[in-house]
Amino acid sequence: MIKAPLVLAVLLCGSLVSSAKDYLVHTFKRQQLTDKFWSEGATFGDLNRDGKPDIISGPYWYEGPGFTKRHEYYPATATFQLKKDDGSEETIAGFEGALGVNNKYSDNFFAFVHDFNQDGWNDILIIGFPGQETAWYQNPKGASGHWTRHVVFKATDNESPTFTDITGDGKPELVCATGGRYGFAEPDWSDPTKPWPFRAITPNRKYQRFTHGLGVGDVNGDGRLDLLEKDGWWEQPESLAGDPVWKFHEFAFNANSHGGAQMYAYDVNGDGLNDIITSFAAHGFGLVWYEQVRSGSNITFKQHEIMPIEQKRIPNQYGVCFCELHAIDLVDMDNDGLLDIVTGKRYWSHGRTGDPDRNSPAVLYWFKLVRGPGHTAEFIPYLIDDDSGVGTQIVAKPVSNPHYPDVVVGNKKGTFYLRHEARKVNQTEWEAAQPKPVGGQ
Repeated sequence: MIKAPLVLAVLLCGSLVSSAKDYLVHTFKRQQLTDKFWSEGATFGDLNRDGKPDIISGPYWYEGPGFTKRHEYYPATATFQLKKDDGSEETIAGFEGALGVNNKYSDNFFAFVHDFNQDGWNDILIIGFPGQETAWYQNPKGASGHWTRHVVFKATDNESPTFTDITGDGKPELVCATGGRYGFAEPDWSDPTKPWPFRAITPNRKYQRFTHGLGVGDVNGDGRLDLLEKDGWWEQPESLAGDPVWKFHEFAFNANSHGGAQMYAYDVNGDGLNDIITSFAAHGFGLVWYEQVRSGSNITFKQHEIMPIEQKRIPNQYGVCFCELHAIDLVDMDNDGLLDIVTGKRYWSHGRTGDPDRNSPAVLYWFKLVRGPGHTAEFIPYLIDDDSGVGTQIVAKPVSNPHYPDVVVGNKKGTFYLRHEARKVNQTEWEAAQPKPVGGQ
């Protein structure tokens, strides 16, 4: 179910000072690269060294800027072997179909681009089905054929792992759970093809493959990145020598839910303290930010609903309501210096049955951050598209325009590129198209 005002995605750039050149209408042009379900994520990256970002989704990469020429970098197959917790295997079939009866799961959940062997050509990192292998594919430097696959981590748990520099050494790590513990897998950069050893930062709390909600960010402002999870945050110590257990600060970011998606630490209201942004339930309702509140050295959080967390399909003050926000990106969409939320509905997370509002439109939205007086803040929703949705990963990045990020998603509906376009309008057009509260709120 979705309720939304029939408006264009528009805003006033910079400030509210009246000036014709300041009024911009932001729209998005959808390009469907495929209608086949190959992956739950997609990303951008320059793979052929032409200076133009390409799109990576499933077993294919698409040459930018047109994204019409496709290359297969690993065998496109309709089945994969799922290893169960008891070590047995189950064959999952049929995910090449476009929403067919066999559409179930993919073996490709997240894609990242990095030059692992430092040869000047970007490679592709693929995180598979939760609990399965993570591998990177070596760029053949323009040669045809499939890319060499290097399996570097055997079991990547959690449904929102990431590839980022959590240690602050200038090199990225695979941040995830495995064996019941949170931590990170760090490549040996002298030979990144070797298995990446895991450095646990928590005791064994029995985190399992389908645990939801994970992020990396500096919560306490000490300049070190902490690990965020649905039950609290783990404070990075001054030194990582000897692989110490990080200090746990308990807080129920997703109380009474199984957890959300990606989590972010960001100063939402401009008070100098980093707050927490997350979806409330990856397979339910709710988009929230948690305002950091301090009393001396004690840190706690106050919940603010961007979309209600109630499982009753209640729209927010702008009439917007959708569920299953299983992927979130945080990026400055309108070039105003503040980070905005980009998210949407994951369509058919578990196939045809089992999820709330599973057949509602697969919407994509961005939520513009607007700061108010007295360290208040609001996120205003703007519709990007109503027939693409998200998977477990959504990436927004400047591609066609250096000032305004485009969006790419891969999911059960296929792969979609949303090209961000901005045009000047007059003040009357801008005011007429602004989202307005509904129902007297």
